[in-house]
Amino acid sequence: MIKVLIVDDDEIFRAMLLAMMRREGYEVSAVDNGREALQRVEQDPPDLVITDILMPEIDGIELIMELAKLDARIPIIAVSGGRRTISLEFNLESAKLLGVRATLPKPFTRESLRKAIAEALDQDQKDTP
Repeated sequence: MIKVLIVDDDEIFRAMLLAMMRREGYEVSAVDNGREALQRVEQDPPDLVITDILMPEIDGIELIMELAKLDARIPIIAVSGGRRTISLEFNLESAKLLGVRATLPKPFTRESLRKAIAEALDQDQKDTP
């Protein structure tokens, strides 16, 4: 079973995504910030990380960079609803430049989530010799 780690500080969104992923048949855990995510990855690396970009403590961009430093090679999907002062496109484009496999603007549909997961995991398969 594919293990997914959800990282999002919005409790309602995190719970909704957790339930959605479990219904899709994934083994899912969730944390509310990048610091907790790094600890979880070191203890029990997931097969996929879905992270929000804007969060307190360690945000999604910092998390993506730290995972790269750890050479974790875990596929990452970045999601963002943006904020008034920082555009949604800037957040997701920054994540792409750091090597995430897929991006999703909030809110998104179940179908777009499925497509992003397939894209992220398919790319992982292509990278395997």
